[in-house]
Amino acid sequence: MTNMDERPSLSASEALRRLTEGNERFLRGEARNAKFCLETLANLAAAQRPYATILGCSDSRVAPEVIFDAGLGELFVIRVAGNVVSPEVMGSIQYAAAQLGTPLFLVLGHEGCGAVHAALEVLHEGVQHRSRIARLVEAIIPGVSGVGNELDADEQLQRAVVANVRWAMHQILTTPEAKARAVEGRMMLAGGIYEIATGRVRIIK
Repeated sequence: MTNMDERPSLSASEALRRLTEGNERFLRGEARNAKFCLETLANLAAAQRPYATILGCSDSRVAPEVIFDAGLGELFVIRVAGNVVSPEVMGSIQYAAAQLGTPLFLVLGHEGCGAVHAALEVLHEGVQHRSRIARLVEAIIPGVSGVGNELDADEQLQRAVVANVRWAMHQILTTPEAKARAVEGRMMLAGGIYEIATGRVRIIK
């Protein structure tokens, strides 16, 4: 269990600013040196004090520590295809809130998400996926069901990626813990869309 004194001291707004500044360094090619001295590693072995919790996609091109130029111990990262919210994911988020006290929670989607594309295939084309992929896709469909098939394929996927991020945010916000922390002003929930071609993260709230 994490002692209250060991929790991050910065606010949610400061945490979000730190993420965006890290992404700007990444875009400029000025990312900090990722090497750590033994003293740093010893401190991390004693405790972790991440300033943000990130729910992101498993896509190998979307590594939060890299695109936000964050060091070891700075981010509590949960990754699953399609950045879907499941009982296991909610358990990890609850741990980050209750035990680590991270002030900022970010749902990070990305352009061209294959899991979101698979959900659109089921919705608009009746495609059937393998059983476990189908279960994953089922968690995405409620959030993207409002994206019509009258749009061209690229626009449809772009809108669905944003809708899926907002769907995950909605599921997190409706939990009792999130409601309580939001009322207390101790939590910020934001969304982000990573542009794979440019490296930029667009923040949405």
